[in-house]
Amino acid sequence: MLTSLTGAANVTLVLADDTLTASARAVAAWRECRSAATPYVVHDADPLAEVATAWTARYDEAGAVGDLEVAVTAAVARFRRGEVDLPDSLVLLDPDGWPATRRHWYLGVLAAAAPARVVPIRADARELRRALQSLPTGRWWPQPPERLLDGIDRVVPDKVGLPTAGEPASLRV
Repeated sequence: MLTSLTGAANVTLVLADDTLTASARAVAAWRECRSAATPYVVHDADPLAEVATAWTARYDEAGAVGDLEVAVTAAVARFRRGEVDLPDSLVLLDPDGWPATRRHWYLGVLAAAAPARVVPIRADARELRRALQSLPTGRWWPQPPERLLDGIDRVVPDKVGLPTAGEPASLRV
């Protein structure tokens, strides 16, 4: 679907190598994004993909103990080294068809952190073009970006954004 953007004015399309790991794809995509000469760069390499996978596996009781902590530590290191960054907008294709816990990660955890930056759409080339032409503005991601992952091991699906005993509102994702 992204190839439908080929030739779009002011857009560079970055398609990282599918044979790379999710984190290596994100690093490669970010490297290309930084060198792009157009105002808009579209890619499909989520810098938090491994964290998302580990978080969903944890709450689906499918992951090994410690996988989330390892994924978070590695993601934080990539952010601090400047190898990746969060995208201006995260366009999600057909999230209604995703497993519930994955939806909670993107439409709960990430959307709670920066609601205008998470844009769910139908997986349709015209819908994608429309969405890219009218991306909303709003609150930016937490800075530094790795702050988004603070305490992520305690963020539970179905409870995202709800207060917990003794937790100040400013610490809620």
